[in-house]
Amino acid sequence: MSPNVLLLSIHHKYTNMIFDGNKRVELRRVRPRHLNEGDLILVYATSPEKALLGVLEVEKVVEMSPKKLWRIVKDKAGINYETFQKYYENSPNAFAIFFKKPFSFDTPITLEELREEWSDFRPPQCYYYLKEMEINLVKTMAKCDILGLSEKFKIYQTELLS
Repeated sequence: MSPNVLLLSIHHKYTNMIFDGNKRVELRRVRPRHLNEGDLILVYATSPEKALLGVLEVEKVVEMSPKKLWRIVKDKAGINYETFQKYYENSPNAFAIFFKKPFSFDTPITLEELREEWSDFRPPQCYYYLKEMEINLVKTMAKCDILGLSEKFKIYQTELLS
C-alpha cells in the first residue's frame, strides 16, 4: 500500500528543533486518522516562517494517558513538563507521532509560492491528507520525490513490479 501523506502545521520554533534532530516526536490531542508506520508528514511551519520545510517518515503513533506518555517522550518532545501538562490539560488521551528520517527541502516553499501553484491552499488547523494531484504538485515544487523517502513506498513499488 502506498503511504498516506499528511500535511501538518507545526509551530515554527518546533520545526527548527525537528530538522536539527532535537525533537523526535510530535504531540497531538487528536489522532490523525489513517496515519501509520511508513506514512509521510509534510511539515508546514507557522508564522512568521509560513513555509513548507520538509518531510518526516512516521515510525509509529501511540495513544495513552498524558501521564504515561510523558515518561516516554520527555527527552524526545522538545518541551518541558509544564508545557506538556498545559497542552494536555483536561485531555484523557494523548497522542504521539514518532518519526524518523527528517528530510528538509533544499529551499523552503513559502506560503506565497504554494498559493501561486495551489490556488486553494490553506495551512491546516489540525491536519490534512493530500490527494495524488497535490502530492505531485509538492514533489515538483520541492524538486524531490517525497514518496521515495518512505520505506512503505519502496515496499509498495517492489510489490507492483513483482
